[in-house]
Amino acid sequence: MINYLEEKIGLILWYLTFILLQLVIMFVLDMDATFLIFSLFLYLILLSIYLIVSYLWKTKKNKKIKRLVDELDEKYLVSELIKKPKNLENEAYYYVLKKATKAMNDKITELEHKYQDYEEYIETFVHEVKTPLAAISLYSDNKKDHELKQEVKKIDNLVEQVLFYARSENTEKDYFVKKIKLSEIIHQVMLQNKDYLLANKIIIEVENSDVFVATDEKWVIFILNQILNNSIKYMDKDEKRIKLNVIEDKNKVILEMKDNGCGIKESDISRVFDKGFTGSNRKKEHSTGMGLYLCKKLCDRLHLNIAIESKEKEYTTVTIIFPKSSLHE
Repeated sequence: MINYLEEKIGLILWYLTFILLQLVIMFVLDMDATFLIFSLFLYLILLSIYLIVSYLWKTKKNKKIKRLVDELDEKYLVSELIKKPKNLENEAYYYVLKKATKAMNDKITELEHKYQDYEEYIETFVHEVKTPLAAISLYSDNKKDHELKQEVKKIDNLVEQVLFYARSENTEKDYFVKKIKLSEIIHQVMLQNKDYLLANKIIIEVENSDVFVATDEKWVIFILNQILNNSIKYMDKDEKRIKLNVIEDKNKVILEMKDNGCGIKESDISRVFDKGFTGSNRKKEHSTGMGLYLCKKLCDRLHLNIAIESKEKEYTTVTIIFPKSSLHE
C-alpha cells in the first residue's frame, strides 16, 4: 500500500491542491462553515474510495500475473499470456518484455541445436570407438591376456559413461519402460563384468531376485554396472564379497547391493552423488567421480530412488527402490 501511495503521490497532491483551491473560493465567497467542512470531508472520502478501489484492482491484477507465472513450466513464455496494456507506461514495459523474451527464446533454440549436434557427435564417436575396442577385446581373448582384457573393460566403461552422460538430459527420448525380471538384469551385469570378477576373485551372492519391475532395461543395467564397478574398485579385503538382495512389498521393490570393501567416511556420505566427488579416503587416480553422479541423475529421470549407506573399513550398501505406481505401470 505504501508503494502504491508513493506511485500516486502526484495525483494525490494535485487532488489536494484542487480541494484547497475550492475551499479558498468558497471561503472568499463567504459560504457557510458547515458546508465548507462537509465539502472537505466529501472530497477526502471520494479520494480515499478511488485510491482503495484502484489499489485492490491493481493488487488483483498483479496476483493474477504472478499466478500465471508460477503455473508455467516454461516461464520464458509468460509474455504470450499477458494481454497488451492500454496505458502508455505499461505498454513500454510490455514491449521490452516481448523483445527480451524473443531474444531469450532465440538463444535457447540456438543452444538446443548446439547441444543436439554435440549429442549426435558423442553418439557417433562412441559407436565408432566401440569397434576397435571390441577388436582389442577379442585379441586379448585369443591371447588369453587377462590384464589387457581388464584394461579394455575399463575403457569401455568410461566410454559408456560418456554416452550416458550425453543422453542423460533427454532420457525420455531414449528409454522404453517395460516389465522385466531383476534376475535377468543382474545376470547380464555379471556377464558383462565376469572377467573383472574372476580376476579379482570376488564372491557374488544373489538372493530373491525373481521379481518383476517396470523400468528401462538398458538404463538400469548401466546403473548397476556403475555401482558394481565402484564396489570392485574399492575392494580391500582378502575375501572379497558382493551380495545382491531383493525385497518386495505391495508398494515397492528394493534392490540392495552390499560389498565388504573399504567403505566411505561418514563425512563423505552426503556428497557421494555430487558431480566429480571422489572422496577423501579413496585412491583418486582410480575414480572420475562421475559413476554415482550419473546413477543418481538417471534414477531421478526414471523416477527411482537411490540411497547409499556405508561404514568405513567395513561395508557399503547401495539401495535402489523401484516404486509400484500407476506412473510406472
